[in-house]
Amino acid sequence: MFVKHQTRMCLLRHLLLPICLVGFCLFSVVFVSATPQEIPISQASPRTGGAQSSGPPVVKVVIRQDLNKKILIALIVSSTLLCITVMMILYLLLWRYRSMNNNSFNGIKGKSDSVKSSGSTKPVVHKVDSVTKGTIPVYEYQLLESGTNKFSDGNVLSRGGRGCLYSACLDGKSFVTVKKLDVGGETDIEKQFENEVDWLAKIKHQNIISLLGFSVYRQTRCIVYEMMQNGSLESRLHGPSQGSGLTWQLRMKIAVDIARGLEYLHEHCHPPVVHRDLKSSNILLDSDFNAKISDFGYATVLVTQNKNLNRPSEYLLDGKVTDKNDVYSFGVILLELLLGKRSVEKPSTEPESVVTWAVPKLSDRANLPNILDPAIKGTMDLKHLYQVAAVAVLCVQPEPSYRPLITDVLHSLIPLLPLELGGSLRIL
Repeated sequence: MFVKHQTRMCLLRHLLLPICLVGFCLFSVVFVSATPQEIPISQASPRTGGAQSSGPPVVKVVIRQDLNKKILIALIVSSTLLCITVMMILYLLLWRYRSMNNNSFNGIKGKSDSVKSSGSTKPVVHKVDSVTKGTIPVYEYQLLESGTNKFSDGNVLSRGGRGCLYSACLDGKSFVTVKKLDVGGETDIEKQFENEVDWLAKIKHQNIISLLGFSVYRQTRCIVYEMMQNGSLESRLHGPSQGSGLTWQLRMKIAVDIARGLEYLHEHCHPPVVHRDLKSSNILLDSDFNAKISDFGYATVLVTQNKNLNRPSEYLLDGKVTDKNDVYSFGVILLELLLGKRSVEKPSTEPESVVTWAVPKLSDRANLPNILDPAIKGTMDLKHLYQVAAVAVLCVQPEPSYRPLITDVLHSLIPLLPLELGGSLRIL
């Protein structure tokens, strides 16, 4: 904002200085033309016939411009019209300058020809926080459409309730992930889109998804992320592969990555940030299975419109939001990683939460090997398995005060992760 203020002041200075000079010159001409001036000059009187006058004579020098009234009136009218015209031009220039600032963003380095500002982004731009305004690149929708083969099924990384994730190749060289949302006139989705763009422009962490830009086109909204080749955790756990590609060690790495991202939000952001919509579909995986938290901005709509059993009970009852809400959701994801079950199973009757299904069974740890995800059975130290299960049960306690802080959760999991994957476990 300070830079913009300086730019505007500089523009005003450059335009107003010539105006003032022109006005001053015209005023001087008009003033001199209209007003005769008398300058008294005192001199010693010459002696005439030996007689001396009673006092020194006063000589009056009159300076007068013999301009007729028509010229005088023309000068006054023309100077007035000139001032009005210049002020109107100045106003239009300032209005245009402000419109350009509201409708444009900086391009991505090396891609300025591919990333352009569009007038259709104006409603969004106005609602982006002033701290980040002007720093978020805007992609042409046609570029994203071309890069995803017109958003073809072959480019789908994962599907969600509000949209799909697509892999995209832009200009044949840049690989990105595109989240496509269909607003369809729903103001809640529009608000979520704006919130996510705003939050991701501010938050930078290795386990938080990186925002590259966004696009607004008619009723479609797109958010451009860094490339996440392995899609969402949900698609890897519950998709066609049924978690077969996720080893025990990879699952622990993913859990630690999520906990690190949450710790950053809760402990290192000022003020602290509560995600409020943490679930396996919002955890994205890159080519090395590094996990990153995405989807900032969906909490309000999902809470008010859906009975999301991934939510802690106190959130559904009184709407209170604390960091313990995220801890509960993390516990649900941990149970998914252990058991291979969805957070909410949808049989023919009532939907059942993995929490209500698993917690009674986990009261006796001897049951754990029997309900474990078949894809990882017999691949870990049972002592480590019991530790992770105990952490998960603590996280999903009904009473929020009984749930641990995410920092404590992280410190409990790091010793179970091999050193080469970012933990502290040394495997001999």
